[in-house]
Amino acid sequence: MMGKLRCVFLLLAFVALSNAQSRKSLPKRPAAPVDDDALTSDECPEPNGFFADAEQCDKYYACVDGVITEKLCPDGMVFNDYSTEYEKCDLPFNIDCKSRPKLQTPQPSEHCPRKNGYFAHEERNICDKFYYCVDGQFNQIICPNGLVYNENAGICSWPDEAKRKGCTSQEVFQFDCPKVNESEAATHPRYADPEDCQFFYVCINGDTPRRNGCKLGQVFDEGSKRCDWAKNVPECADWYKGRLTEQQLKDLEDPPTPKPKVTKISKRRNRPRPTPVDEELVR
Repeated sequence: MMGKLRCVFLLLAFVALSNAQSRKSLPKRPAAPVDDDALTSDECPEPNGFFADAEQCDKYYACVDGVITEKLCPDGMVFNDYSTEYEKCDLPFNIDCKSRPKLQTPQPSEHCPRKNGYFAHEERNICDKFYYCVDGQFNQIICPNGLVYNENAGICSWPDEAKRKGCTSQEVFQFDCPKVNESEAATHPRYADPEDCQFFYVCINGDTPRRNGCKLGQVFDEGSKRCDWAKNVPECADWYKGRLTEQQLKDLEDPPTPKPKVTKISKRRNRPRPTPVDEELVR
């Protein structure tokens, strides 16, 4: 009896050893590839949507069925976090990044501190010119007369609104508002431009100059504080001489009435109407 048990035990041991060796010889199952940019995580606030990074304004995350993917806006743009339903990068002027001020490393090129966006001129005393950059390529833009580039809004605005160092109203216009009493200051008094009859200054609250202009053919009348035709302001009557003819000035003041368009009438003859046929006669 003992001999039979020993034989059974040896047989089981042999089978177990054979199975172990066969497992060692089998090739390992290949591991599933890992996507470094997409990791299943509990970090998604919702299973689907687009969510801002907590620290970096141009970084965000796309969540699809709970799978999170880290993304980056083009250099110079930041993530618009107004709605989790839309994937949108925007200009920094339109987004509040105070709570997440970090940004990616800049990729500068000529006149473009970053690849995309609006940027002030490199020379800080050139206030009315700026650059619009798209993918590292620039276009120079010039503000209308009297306005400067506003770095905080990405638009042209009055110097006192832009609040740029070296681009104050006094520095840009080289004009100081005369001192007046409080009641007169409240009317935003006007003053003629000492060098250009067509322009004048409006002193906001009596101390902040803004340069304005009259339309072509008119000049600023210091007496009436209004724009008028040059011929009516003696000190500026000849301002447009050599630039506009007398006839051009007259046409600006009293534009000629355009002739009405002549409507062409068709000359096609009217064809005679067909004579009606009596069906009873035809039968």
